[in-house]
Amino acid sequence: MNTDSINSYIEKNFSEKRKIHTEGVRSTAISLAEKYGADPKKAELAALFHDMYRGVPVDALNYYVKHLGLDKRYLDNCNLAHGKIAAIIMKRDYGIEDEDILNAVSFHTTGRKNMSLLEKIIYIADAIEPSRHYPGVEELREAAMKDLDLACLLSLEHTIEYVQGQGSFLDEDTLRARNDLRKRREMEKING
Repeated sequence: MNTDSINSYIEKNFSEKRKIHTEGVRSTAISLAEKYGADPKKAELAALFHDMYRGVPVDALNYYVKHLGLDKRYLDNCNLAHGKIAAIIMKRDYGIEDEDILNAVSFHTTGRKNMSLLEKIIYIADAIEPSRHYPGVEELREAAMKDLDLACLLSLEHTIEYVQGQGSFLDEDTLRARNDLRKRREMEKING
């Protein structure tokens, strides 16, 4: 797919801060895709779409949640809803049929059990892109350059700790993703 239409959408609809973030995710995702053997074009496309609905007012997001048939748990939850909405719109309005790209966008905030390589790349690129500044981000950046699964696991654990500390709703997909990566790492140690 030609990225001109999504780039035009970004230029017209994103705040300057969101544009910087999206470009950071795009460049980070391409770099990680090249490093780990994923398709850089798919990584770029997922990165460009990942926050398509991030800055949308909550009433508009709720409209999309209802009219796109998403679960009620996404109502009033911009953080969890925006990726799900973007993935549906990518398929419906942009004709993107590649399930790996759609899943990478849909689960970029929560992760999920059995994440594909592309899903891991978009998940961690969103967390470590250059404009991100929070405690532990440098550790995640270093881990991402050495071991993508470890970086995702560390990020998921940080997210779980943060969300639970805030008393906010924690999506089950995040717990499943963390548990799955833990189990895989334990099996790798056993099988050496």
